[in-house]
Amino acid sequence: MTAVAERLVGGAPAAAQGGSTYSGDLPFEVSFDLISHELEVTTGAGGRTSFAVEDGLSVSGFYGKLLSAFRFLGLDVDLDNPNPFDLDDGDRRFEDDTKHASYDREYVDRYRRILAWTDRVFREFSGRFNGKTSPVQLFWHSFNLTVTRFSGRHARLPEGANLLMREGYSHEVISFGFWPGDDNVPGPAFYSYTAPAPEGLTEQPLNPSGASWQEGGTALLTYEEIRKRGSPEDVLLEFLESAYLAGAKTAGWDAKGFGAAPAGQG
Repeated sequence: MTAVAERLVGGAPAAAQGGSTYSGDLPFEVSFDLISHELEVTTGAGGRTSFAVEDGLSVSGFYGKLLSAFRFLGLDVDLDNPNPFDLDDGDRRFEDDTKHASYDREYVDRYRRILAWTDRVFREFSGRFNGKTSPVQLFWHSFNLTVTRFSGRHARLPEGANLLMREGYSHEVISFGFWPGDDNVPGPAFYSYTAPAPEGLTEQPLNPSGASWQEGGTALLTYEEIRKRGSPEDVLLEFLESAYLAGAKTAGWDAKGFGAAPAGQG
C-alpha cells in the first residue's frame, strides 16, 4: 500500500484519510484524527482499531503499531518501500528510526485549523475553473495541501525524468498549495508553480504586494503576510488568481475559456 495523497474528511475539521484500498476483496481505510490524536484503521466488514499518537512515539514505534493494527484486522498489506521519501535519511527503514519521536499537540491543532481554512478557500478557487481540477488533497511527504489545474495538453518531459516526474507531470499543470515550511522556506507559506515552467513566467505581476517569485519559478506568499491583512480569504484568492493568470498567459492556456464566475456573479 502506497498512500501518496490523502483526502481531507468533511472539509478538514478533524481527520486526514487515505481513501479506500483493499486487502484481497476487503476494503479498508487508514485515517489520522487530528482532534483526538489517533490513527484509526477501519474495514468494510466493520472492523476497527486505533492507537494514540503522542510525544515520545518514535517513527519505529508508530510503524510497529500500524503493522500490528493491520494484523489485528486480518489485513494483508504490502508495504513495499518502508523508507522515507526524499529525505536525508532516506536509506533508514522506518522500523529502525528511533530518533524522530516528537509530537506537539498544540502545533498539530494549529496546523489542523490552517488546513480547514485553506481547504475552504481552495474549494472556492477550484469552482472558478471549468477545466479538469484535482481534489484538494494533502501530501504526506511534506504535509502540503494542494489543488491543481490541468490544461488537458500533454507536457514534454525532460530527459531522464524519474517515475514521479513521469506520473505527476505528464500533462501541463498549474498547481497551488500551502506548506508549513522547510529548510528553504522556514515559515508557513502559500505557493504556486506552473509545469513545465514557461518562459517569461517570473516577469508576470503577482498580487498582493507581499507576493514574490522565487528561484525556479515558484510564486510565494507567506502565511504571516495573509494573517496581517484585513480580509485574509480575499487576499489568498487574489494571490491564487494572479499566479494562475501568470502561468496561463505564459503557457498559452485559454484562460478566458476555462474561466467560471464565482457563484452569484455569473
